[in-house]
Amino acid sequence: MESIIRIEGKVQYSITLDPGVWIFDDRRLDLDTYFTEQSAEEIDELEAYTKAASKQWEREISEGAIQPPTLKTERKYKKEQLLTGSFGIKFAPFLKNAEPLEGASSVVFVSGKTEVEIPLAKAQDVVFGFSKKGKPLKDDGPVHVYFGDGSNQLSPLKHVNRIIIK
Repeated sequence: MESIIRIEGKVQYSITLDPGVWIFDDRRLDLDTYFTEQSAEEIDELEAYTKAASKQWEREISEGAIQPPTLKTERKYKKEQLLTGSFGIKFAPFLKNAEPLEGASSVVFVSGKTEVEIPLAKAQDVVFGFSKKGKPLKDDGPVHVYFGDGSNQLSPLKHVNRIIIK
């Protein structure tokens, strides 16, 4: 099964996505809690990066160069979470990088013989699920499409292998 997804159509740049590498992306979301904990006002990505960098900087200043045992424990916990968690990533940055042309108004998610078309504005909130319980979505993937409002959380669009901007 092909694990590569293409964004094509009315875009400045056709983009190829590989969900297999998203597990290493800091933008990944925990799908087990995302739709239940999602706040009405999300923090801007730059602010989130700044806060994370500040936290790390403060930690290094206060703890110095000596690595206490807690750092190893935290790394072990994060590794365990990656091996057992379900993760997703927002579609908006990929859509932005593809640069939809001025006449573009909708996004079509192609899943085998099924096509689901949604308005471009609603597509900004789409979340791609790429991992379930620590495993890539090989049987019904490469990605699952979740709408930003969580309306299809229990029955996401599966087998999505192509995205067309119309």
